[in-house]
Amino acid sequence: MSNCINSGIRKIFILTQFNSFSLNRHLARTYNFGDGVNFGDGFVEVFAATQTPGEEGKRWFQGTADAVRQLGLFEDSKSKDIKHIIILSGDHLYRMDYMSFVQKHIDTNADITVSCLPMDDSRASDFGLMKIDHTGRIVQFAEKPKGSDLKAMQVDTSILGLSDLEAKSNPYIASMGVYVFRTDVLMELLNRKYPSSNDFGSEIIPSAVGEYNVQAYLFNDYWEDIGTIKSFFDANLALTKQPPKFQFYDPKTPFYTSARFLPPTKVEKSKIVDSIISHGCFLRECSVQNSIIGIRSRLESGVEFKKTMMMGADYYQTESEIASLLAEGKVPIGVGQNTKIRNCIIDKNAKIGKDVVIANTDGVEEADRPNEGFYIRSGITIILKNATIRDGLVI
Repeated sequence: MSNCINSGIRKIFILTQFNSFSLNRHLARTYNFGDGVNFGDGFVEVFAATQTPGEEGKRWFQGTADAVRQLGLFEDSKSKDIKHIIILSGDHLYRMDYMSFVQKHIDTNADITVSCLPMDDSRASDFGLMKIDHTGRIVQFAEKPKGSDLKAMQVDTSILGLSDLEAKSNPYIASMGVYVFRTDVLMELLNRKYPSSNDFGSEIIPSAVGEYNVQAYLFNDYWEDIGTIKSFFDANLALTKQPPKFQFYDPKTPFYTSARFLPPTKVEKSKIVDSIISHGCFLRECSVQNSIIGIRSRLESGVEFKKTMMMGADYYQTESEIASLLAEGKVPIGVGQNTKIRNCIIDKNAKIGKDVVIANTDGVEEADRPNEGFYIRSGITIILKNATIRDGLVI
């Protein structure tokens, strides 16, 4: 959303599905272009899968292409002046000027343009890979190839402007899952050519490469796909490193989020090392290392955080409410005294008692314990939203 705003793009449709109520609410509160901000005739329209028109709207989106197909907004007469459509993914972290992307699309008279970046061997098989000719046209596209198919997609990436050393380290061209389509081509592909294809990366783009002018646009900057628990966790904690590979503090291209009007964080006799502390928190005689502390978080004395991401809370409990809960043997929102947590994601409004240890010392990779308020994914412990972790529990 911030990339769109900073790029001058003001007409935005957002397609969500599954349990997206909190996301939809955040979008409505944060990106209201008519709320005292002069964005002209811009708009942000949020469509959940079950809100799309017609019979098709009664089922979940089956993929990225199916989501756009179900939206069905670009076929009426009012939409004939829309020449190009940008398709973006919601689970990426990067800063990009989309108008440079669109200009390359227009200058090359492309039907489709795919934003791409050089990629090394370690992660290449997780992405759609492409080969291009000397004009930048994509001549071959393979979605998440493995083994010999992966090796066959190696190219000399110096064609993208990389040095010989960079090209040797990054012998693949990977799709970012960010596209520009000519509107008429997009409608033709979705509704006439491939009406049963549901995904852009694995179906639409590979099918279109041979018949349409599909161009590659190089983006050689920070980009991270945060669509898994591990990648989300790693990308967030990477923000605490010095210096970080990505940071939000660019005055020319700010990142916009919901204005919450919270007081500054209060820190009492605490040790904080390479961490990010959000607004409205209370930290009392605790230790926080390589961690992120979200809004309205409360950490009591003796708490130790290492490599932990705490999402924070949606509301405050007063000191009297906290005292009353503790007197009744209950657990208030926040983290209780002498609790030690590492390698963990703590979701919103979690109540973690005193003398708790969350460390996964047995190295469990996957576990489902929702009745006890947590999951483990890729070795990372996740405390569920609104969960209560009782005093003294060891995870």
